[in-house]
Amino acid sequence: MSADTARRIAIELVRHGLGSPARLLLDAHRPLGPLAADAGAALAPLLRVLGQRTSGDLAELLDDEHAMERVIRELDDLEAARAQSS
Repeated sequence: MSADTARRIAIELVRHGLGSPARLLLDAHRPLGPLAADAGAALAPLLRVLGQRTSGDLAELLDDEHAMERVIRELDDLEAARAQSS
């Protein structure tokens, strides 16, 4: 997963008010990263059939065992930027 994809996912989560809950869930599921990557390999073809950008991002997220770390980093960066602007 690219940093750009992680950033897009983090921005969408924050935009919908789900930044904090997503951060909490990602932290809780960190040990499942490799398992999620395996699931992503199996689900990616099904998600890509949908042809939507979001489903492609989700497939890419599931396919990369380090993706959770990247999204967490992006969520933290967005939160820090928001706190600094306040």
